[in-house]
Amino acid sequence: MDGQNASTLQVESHTIEHIPVTERHGTARSLFTIWFGANIMLLTVATGAVATAVYGLPIWAAVVALAIGNLVGGVVMALHAAQGPQMGVPQMLQTRAQFGSFGSLLVVIIVIAMYVGFFASNMVLGGQALASVTGLPETPSIVLMGAISVLGPLLGYRFLHMLGGLMSVVAGGALVIAFIWALGVNGLPSGVASSGSFSWMGFFGVLSLAALWQIAYAPYVSDYSRYMPRDTGVRPAFWATWSGAVFGSLLTMILGVFVGAAFPEEDSVTGLGHLTSGVGALVVAVFGLCIAVSNGMNLYCGALSSITVGQTVFPRWKPGASARTIISIALFAVAMVMALAGKDNFLVNFTNFMLLLMCVLVPWTAVNLVDYYYLKHGKYDIKSLFERDGGVYGRFNTVAIACYVLGILVQIPFLSTTIYTGPIASRLGGVDISWIVGLAVICPLYYVLMKRTSTSAASAVAVQEA
Repeated sequence: MDGQNASTLQVESHTIEHIPVTERHGTARSLFTIWFGANIMLLTVATGAVATAVYGLPIWAAVVALAIGNLVGGVVMALHAAQGPQMGVPQMLQTRAQFGSFGSLLVVIIVIAMYVGFFASNMVLGGQALASVTGLPETPSIVLMGAISVLGPLLGYRFLHMLGGLMSVVAGGALVIAFIWALGVNGLPSGVASSGSFSWMGFFGVLSLAALWQIAYAPYVSDYSRYMPRDTGVRPAFWATWSGAVFGSLLTMILGVFVGAAFPEEDSVTGLGHLTSGVGALVVAVFGLCIAVSNGMNLYCGALSSITVGQTVFPRWKPGASARTIISIALFAVAMVMALAGKDNFLVNFTNFMLLLMCVLVPWTAVNLVDYYYLKHGKYDIKSLFERDGGVYGRFNTVAIACYVLGILVQIPFLSTTIYTGPIASRLGGVDISWIVGLAVICPLYYVLMKRTSTSAASAVAVQEA
């Protein structure tokens, strides 16, 4: 049983079903620790390093861009977290209420690809960290780091929360030590503080990257609040999640800024080791260990989303812990192939992956948040979410699907990546404001269209009754 008396090491029996009130437990404080601890890892360092090593920004501009991006993106992410205690179901299952039972599959499948992409990225950095500390070859280290991460989804929710709380203390301490050694004991190499050149393209590229770092958690952040009592409250859940995710990410990214500025030609793991020379092995080891925690979270939610797809197609299927484990192993295998194929040009591949990911996540988050906070006010028919025909929400919501597709299309001219730069982004000097445009267009459009649809439906019912 997953109630208050369940052991942390006990395998979670639930997958995507609604969590009964009798099994709710935890406080908002645990939302701070899991998101603070999960973000202090090597991938976060690498994201900060992009600002100086890839975009070539001076340190001050990189820090400002990262701060704005994390603060704004964190708001979007935390608004999703606040839905968990009220709904008691995984975030991607709740998406059926906006897109319909079958209409939601497009978004869910894209999100599964996102989980696998993040898992692969973490495997590369975790493997590099393990190789640097132990002397093992890089490829076996990458595979081993991924295999360790499977333990998280195997045991489930309670275990992942426990690991997040533990790493918030251990990794938080390692982060403090890293800053002391990097800036106080060793100091930055000569000329690094004044290196780099400002560009609006780089500034907005980094700002967008940081915002997406937070927004990318939106499709599964409420998976880690769905066991909490309904009386947890929207505000406590919001602020605990926001502060944990933003401070954990921002501080670690700032460390990455120094790594990228000081050692732009080195990979993030090697650069971090050089910057914190003297305690580098300890810092790299702890940050590498955190990757296993974050990857366990990615894999857990990837499994839940995959189960959501399977349960939609095969409604009589009653998946349990064993199904979650088998699916997690399958996703790990796919991520391993991606990690080994893209490890040699990691930072560029990761940057493109993140910026293109924003294009498909932004319209979904716009639809979900407007629907939850402004149209339904958090009141949903939970039973309908588990019906193959979508119950009161139907199989397809054409308004939500059209807004989602349009949200992707309107962003394309504003995209700026090494793979593709849109015509408007080119005229703006390479500045990427695609996610801002996506939110600005889809939020009001979805609200107006759904209001009009609801009014038309109500009028038709009134005419029939008359």
